[in-house]
Amino acid sequence: MRAAVDVRNLAVLRGGRTVVEGLSFQVQRGQIVGLLGPSGCGKSTLMRALVGVQQNVTGTCEVLGVPAGSASLRRRVSYMTQDASVYINLTVTENLEYFAAVLGVGRDRVCLVLEEVGLQIEKHSLVSDLSGGQRNRVSLAVALLGEPELLVLDEPTVGLDPVLRRDLWAQFRRLASRGVTLLVSSHVMEEASECDRILVMRNGQLIADDGEEQLLARTSTNNITDAFLVLVNLNNAVESVPDA
Repeated sequence: MRAAVDVRNLAVLRGGRTVVEGLSFQVQRGQIVGLLGPSGCGKSTLMRALVGVQQNVTGTCEVLGVPAGSASLRRRVSYMTQDASVYINLTVTENLEYFAAVLGVGRDRVCLVLEEVGLQIEKHSLVSDLSGGQRNRVSLAVALLGEPELLVLDEPTVGLDPVLRRDLWAQFRRLASRGVTLLVSSHVMEEASECDRILVMRNGQLIADDGEEQLLARTSTNNITDAFLVLVNLNNAVESVPDA
């Protein structure tokens, strides 16, 4: 079976400078892959390239066997941005019914995703009256309407308390168990333990592509934060070596 995501030598030029450079990796179907790194390292730019909305992209970027952004991916790929991409002056249900109409899916799907993300009680509430965590779940519900094969989630747990973060990751695991592929970005290094595999970015480049246990063993550390710091030091050492 072909990989859900196949990226080869991907680069992105923005504002006259290269913000993502020479990325190559694959994501297998049904995996939860964490994209970790500090703010500004290029995670969001990479995700926009994967869903076909980023300009000035070079290299190869295939999603579910076709070029990223292809029309055939419209319902097969869903993208949840950092900011809640819903209308705050509409109720939860009104938002979902609107996006269901855009996607061409039945209203019965609205009821299913409301239950799936645990928003039945809030379904008639205005989004403006919801907490940050609840708004995130509305955005996730919108992303699930088309029954996507690939979910690209940009910082979905930012600003959430530990309980809400735990519940959201449990939701991601349930989706993966049904065969959905998830690429989840975060600057919270500890969330690596929730992922099947970890891509670590810094300054627009991948500095690691591994499982958590393998990454800790390779860096002789006990947690992902320390592993990241070791990788940064190693990366700095390589960059400082003059060309022959």
